[in-house]
Amino acid sequence: MGGVIGVGIDVVDLISFARQLDDPASAFVDATFTAAERQDAGDRRVERLGARFAAKEAALKAWSASRFGRPPALDRIDLRELEVVCDAYGRPDLRTHGEVRRAVGGTVADEHDGVPRWLVSLSHDGPVATAQVLLLAD
Repeated sequence: MGGVIGVGIDVVDLISFARQLDDPASAFVDATFTAAERQDAGDRRVERLGARFAAKEAALKAWSASRFGRPPALDRIDLRELEVVCDAYGRPDLRTHGEVRRAVGGTVADEHDGVPRWLVSLSHDGPVATAQVLLLAD
């Protein structure tokens, strides 16, 4: 397994996040989360989507850290192309799609020899959700 080349962490205030989710004029939910992420949130929508939003932001930070000294790989990121998925045991992972997958794929594959290339940790407690993401080298 390669070494860590990027680390990202993010924190979400769930009180203000809930207001953003409930704003009928906002396209935030549809522009940020895949249909599967929205469905997986279930009855704990605020906490689970908050943690997933934190993971997407943390992944961008880890990816950015891995590119230190170089320009961003993409001018614009569609956050739906960073998808938080969980296995049957509730363990999170990150899948990339579209332009993000192509841009990241040049240096970091989603999987290599069965080892995840992104390591994701999600947590939420009270009014806070957080995520930490590690990006591993080829």
